[in-house]
Amino acid sequence: MEIFADEASIEVYSGNGGKGAVSFRREKYIAKGGPDGGDGGKGGNLIFKVDKSVKTLAYLRQKKLFKAPNGQPGMGRRRHGLDGEDLIISVPPGTVIRDFETRQILKDLSIESEFVFLQGGKGGKGNYHFKSSVKQAPVYAQPGIPGQYAKIRVEINIIADVGFVGFPNAGKSSLLNNLTNANPEIASYPFTTKSPNLGVLKSSAGDIVLADIPGIMEGASHGTGLGIRFLKHISRTKVLAFLIDLSDENFLDSFKILMGELSEFSKELVDRPRVIIGSKIDCDDGVDKFEQLKAKLPSEQIFPLSNYTMEGLDDIILAFVKKVHE
Repeated sequence: MEIFADEASIEVYSGNGGKGAVSFRREKYIAKGGPDGGDGGKGGNLIFKVDKSVKTLAYLRQKKLFKAPNGQPGMGRRRHGLDGEDLIISVPPGTVIRDFETRQILKDLSIESEFVFLQGGKGGKGNYHFKSSVKQAPVYAQPGIPGQYAKIRVEINIIADVGFVGFPNAGKSSLLNNLTNANPEIASYPFTTKSPNLGVLKSSAGDIVLADIPGIMEGASHGTGLGIRFLKHISRTKVLAFLIDLSDENFLDSFKILMGELSEFSKELVDRPRVIIGSKIDCDDGVDKFEQLKAKLPSEQIFPLSNYTMEGLDDIILAFVKKVHE
């Protein structure tokens, strides 16, 4: 079963231009009517459009081939063929379009909300255009210009102000739920979050978009667990919030391991502004463990958190607002 459709390889076509018409006037009392073939219609453009209501690329993976309609042929009496309708492909914010073979970025849709990716072919001119003093009855019309084709890879990179980073079951989904109205699935077993969840934290300084990224496992940068599949979603967040589960027996090593995985994926992420949160401070010996974590990481900004009692929530909100607006 597909966990989260954040990548798709598809083939796309714009429409062909319609051919021009070869036609001659046929009217009563006019012995030899002149050429009156109309032009062909333009082929439809293939357009990508950002739509916030679209969350995944599942429908792209299912269909795989998208073709805009062709322009219609021209007709007699200089009638123009109908233009092909544009085909609009809706994608989530943060979508990147790459060349299938080279992986080169062709378009980044975090910057532009709508653009014509492939232009439809122009319609051919009808024989009306080719009449001259030398050639009174041309029997030639232009064919339509073919549309364009591309095989591409479409990817989503989640855009958020703060991205939650942590091992499975560290309390990321609960924190998102407590800060926003995202209502992610929450349960006490690993990989509850199988796709990135977004929520909006309302503050007097403005809205802050939060992203709950699926849990990272040690070795993720080398393919363990969900691998680097979701690490890339962290790359566009302004601030990283590391959730350290104080109930985990290896809580003192968690931050080092997480930083190692991020560094393996992207060296730049190591220097990203960050906040460290000791979650589940309400667990047995939680307060003592939190003090141990602070002693282990003396140069880091660390906050306690209980998603059950809401302890520490206000301080975390203030930290997020400060870091994002810095």
